[in-house]
Amino acid sequence: MQTTPFRLSLLALSLATAFIFMACNRRDKDKDSDTSLAADHALSENVYHDAVNMADEASDKSTGDHLSSYKTASNCATVTHDTLSTPKSITIDFGAVNCLCNDGKNRRGKILITYTGHYRDSGSVHNIAFDNFYVNDNHIMGTKTVTNMGKNSANQSYFSIQVNGLIVKAITNDTISWTSNRVRTWIQGESTPVRLDDVYQITGSASGTKGGNSYTATIIQPLVKAVDCDYISAGVQTIQVAGKLPRSIDYGNGSCDNTAQVTIGSNVFTITLH
Repeated sequence: MQTTPFRLSLLALSLATAFIFMACNRRDKDKDSDTSLAADHALSENVYHDAVNMADEASDKSTGDHLSSYKTASNCATVTHDTLSTPKSITIDFGAVNCLCNDGKNRRGKILITYTGHYRDSGSVHNIAFDNFYVNDNHIMGTKTVTNMGKNSANQSYFSIQVNGLIVKAITNDTISWTSNRVRTWIQGESTPVRLDDVYQITGSASGTKGGNSYTATIIQPLVKAVDCDYISAGVQTIQVAGKLPRSIDYGNGSCDNTAQVTIGSNVFTITLH
């Protein structure tokens, strides 16, 4: 069959249109520089990690004691134990007004813990909930369940962590819903009574919704959280948002700082962790 000049022109036009469409689409994707969802996901990570750290510390305190890691001159958080109830319970009370803790964050309200055994006991379950609890005026809600799964093949204690969380952000009133299923492994400090040398490794996945955007997050390099650091200090996770390029969050190489690198396509951004 002969190819007429008309067919050649039509083919050329089709190819040109396809090229322009792909180029425009590529440019649109290259313009994707919205790191807010990644930052909000990192906020959720930190808030609910902190809740476990506070619950762990409170379990070693007595009624009337204060949380050493979160006190200031005004001794922000008071611990109360109820060993007569079933299950036993612990209340961490930051008070009704903001208290500036020594990690630089303002907190108020209560964290409520119920437990079936000591944190180190295999099979023990700790349930964490919140009562008018705020961090930097962000309203923290939901539940977190920590189950001691015993020892792994490396003789390290590990824990199943499930979160069903909700955060209402200060000022904007944006709502973040956040759920996760994780494994938390005690990789350093388990053999000592000192909490500040404890380091945990976290694996697993999470999902969330923010501003009508639903996403999933998968840890591809284990996250590292040291008790003596206010932030996740290492690890990489990817975030997949419908209709958008994947985001990756790189928390660094283990140094304790409040920044992370977010990669979207070929673009790299630095975000501040809160």
